[in-house]
Amino acid sequence: MAGVAAASTSMAATAAVFTSHFPLKANPFCCSALPYLPPRVSTPAFSTSFNFTESRRSSLLQVKASSSEETSVDTSEFLTELKEKWDAVEDKTTVLLYGGGAIVAIWLSSILVGAVNSVPLLPKVLELVGLGYTGWFVYRYLLFKSSRKELAEDIEELKKKVAGSE
Repeated sequence: MAGVAAASTSMAATAAVFTSHFPLKANPFCCSALPYLPPRVSTPAFSTSFNFTESRRSSLLQVKASSSEETSVDTSEFLTELKEKWDAVEDKTTVLLYGGGAIVAIWLSSILVGAVNSVPLLPKVLELVGLGYTGWFVYRYLLFKSSRKELAEDIEELKKKVAGSE
């Protein structure tokens, strides 16, 4: 009981201190920090300084019409092509295993990236590493003309290796 009385006297003293330093006003809406603004006059939502005639305006908005046969894809045609390609595959189990493995790899990589991202300092460190590597790459390959030629030659060599023509 004594603890409750002490707590209530402590709160009363705190309230007395706050009320002595911050007097409460009877009407909190009488003084506002915001100035009085006149009511809005209805204006168009978007006004421009361009005054086009109707013919000029319609010529700006012309759209080329095309037939729906050219732009839309026939779903039945797409499905028949897909079935033909699936029937042409000899080892279907390998394709399914690779597809499933790709989906699992993407799922695991998203979990890994989420875990790395949840470590407080690690994403910032990796950003600094990326910025450092970008700076080095620009200095090494893009800053001077001779190094740009070297980079172009390296890319062409890599293209040949990937394409199998080398």
